[in-house]
Amino acid sequence: MTTTSQWPLSPDGIRFVVPEFMISQLSQHPLTKDCYPVALGYYPNAFGHRMERQQHQDHLLIYCTDGKGIVAAKGSTVGINAGDILVLPKGIAHRYQATTNAPWSIYWIHFAGGLCDNFLEPLLNEDESLTVLSPGAHAKIVSDFETLLEVRQTGYNQRNFIHASNLLRQLLSYLSATHPLTTTKEGIQFDLDAVHALMQEKLHSHLALEELAEKVNLSKYHFSSKYKAITGQSPIQHFLHLKMEHACYLLDISGHSIKAISRDLGYEDNYYFSRLFKKIIGVSPQQYRQLKRG
Repeated sequence: MTTTSQWPLSPDGIRFVVPEFMISQLSQHPLTKDCYPVALGYYPNAFGHRMERQQHQDHLLIYCTDGKGIVAAKGSTVGINAGDILVLPKGIAHRYQATTNAPWSIYWIHFAGGLCDNFLEPLLNEDESLTVLSPGAHAKIVSDFETLLEVRQTGYNQRNFIHASNLLRQLLSYLSATHPLTTTKEGIQFDLDAVHALMQEKLHSHLALEELAEKVNLSKYHFSSKYKAITGQSPIQHFLHLKMEHACYLLDISGHSIKAISRDLGYEDNYYFSRLFKKIIGVSPQQYRQLKRG
């Protein structure tokens, strides 16, 4: 069973450790065995909260919603502020605590499963340093934690734990998809949101790789490599996908000609646009418009 802190709970605090019999079920069930919660909670204004582990047998997320904390791991000490998420994979010795002058309020969850490493990999820093995400005050993340905590009041109903386990997977994948700033090995902040904003701005025209790279102060070769490592596809491929996505939208909601839609997306040659559309979407623009949907 996971080891949680013994911080004395306030009336508004929550600490829930999943019982061993349920962990056994979750670790074997096909819908949960790859990622499931083992303990979770909420500590508001957690004055005096501290924890140290030399052996860490599961993964841990801590989301600070207010106040401040300090964490030490991997040879470094980092401050945690409101809006930060601390990511601690299993096997890493660590200690953390609330500050005395502004003790943190935190949601936290310990979790395990065969695919947890895969869920965490996109979130972890390239140089294997201590990972702290900064999504800020985020209503969806708070809502997800609150929903996860509801599982403690379900009479250990397996179906509710299956739902909670899959919500945990969604939360982890959501953090991966929306995490805006990634640090390169050289310590340079790679602002993925800024890159994607530029793509959206240029959706109706052309966009060179050099222009994207300049947005994050990298060479086009370093930028392209870094972008693909983060997203799994090249920047130009993603830009083309955005264009074709918007083309589908225009085909769905308007009666504009294929030529007009091609021009709207910056393609003077509508035959080239049609070939590109079919290559990405799988059917021609004309065939797409004729599909019976809904």
